[in-house]
Amino acid sequence: MKPLDVAVVGGGTAGAASAIFLSRAGHRVTLHERVAEPGPLGAGIVLQPSGLEVLRALGLDAPILAAGARLDRLRCRTRRRGLFELHYDRVGGDLFGLGLHRGVLFQTLHGALQASDVDLQLGRDVLRLEADGDRHHVRHPRGRSGPYDLVVVADGARSVLREQVFPHSTTRSYPWGALWFVGPLGDLPPELYQVVDGTREMVGLLPTGLGPEPSRGPLASLFYSVALRDVAALRATPLAAWKAHVCQRLPAAARLVEQLVSWDQLLFAAYHDVVMPRWHDRGVVLLGDAAHATSPQLGQGCNLALGDAAALATALERASCLPTALASYSRERRAVLAFYQRASRWLTPLFHSDDSVLGALRDATFPIFSRLPFFERRMIETMAGLSTGWLSSRATG
Repeated sequence: MKPLDVAVVGGGTAGAASAIFLSRAGHRVTLHERVAEPGPLGAGIVLQPSGLEVLRALGLDAPILAAGARLDRLRCRTRRRGLFELHYDRVGGDLFGLGLHRGVLFQTLHGALQASDVDLQLGRDVLRLEADGDRHHVRHPRGRSGPYDLVVVADGARSVLREQVFPHSTTRSYPWGALWFVGPLGDLPPELYQVVDGTREMVGLLPTGLGPEPSRGPLASLFYSVALRDVAALRATPLAAWKAHVCQRLPAAARLVEQLVSWDQLLFAAYHDVVMPRWHDRGVVLLGDAAHATSPQLGQGCNLALGDAAALATALERASCLPTALASYSRERRAVLAFYQRASRWLTPLFHSDDSVLGALRDATFPIFSRLPFFERRMIETMAGLSTGWLSSRATG
């Protein structure tokens, strides 16, 4: 296929990674990002083996591994008993997750963009696409740019272009979200640790490695689930009472909780569920949260976004024409994305809902199933981002 003129809309994980891949493949890439001066914001994320594999293909794994905190397991318990404990190495190989400050991933990808041939257009808020035969212009407040052979839409879960291109897509806000805080806290075990109480409360602690300012030392992320309807009421209560409650639930977070002196230090994250009949149309493809945002229950957002970028680059490399490449991309990603979206929808009410019966069912069954070899392996493969369906998985490259 001859080199394409490509517009990437959105400079987050999916957009940045796809722009780098496509530019290195010889395509002429322009990245449009609405933020004029994007910076390393955000809280902790987990990069799974699937996401680390893509960063390795980009040659960006070294700085990520140097900054992140290795995770060997995910441990979850109720106040009274263990719920499950999943170890990466039980599926073979030297698999591990990586706790990382989202800002470090941004810095790494953005640095690679600046060193590439990608034309970075910052402060450019793309409002709509305008068809020009088989090509598209992108319309923004300063006019329009293009035409482009391919437009990669990666402007996040609240995408302004999704409904324009795919009017039959649906977006639903989850009724639950999370309060986050990131602060210095070293000497943590290599695990993501969560404590749940029924389906209405989850508090967790994630080693997050060195942040965008390495001088702060090793960081950790504290997260606390809360229903959207309760956020304002919770913030109106005395912070000291909430801190005492969190320390009671998760004593390992006490030194982190001590750093909180104001509710303003706790940032609230809301989540969305995006359902689309397909992810591409003539000359347009959606990646990342713009295409398939889910709840964070499986922690796969960044990993699926990186996988999208790699799959699109591979499809374009192997196909003889753009329509064939986009159809191949959708076929390649369909099973993986369908599995993780459905699994997230199924699991979320077991951890974030008002249904106490589901909580009791989870507490009774998870300790049993997580110890059965077949189910334990499937749970670990799903956590690691390696599942390709309900009964299938792949190895990392």
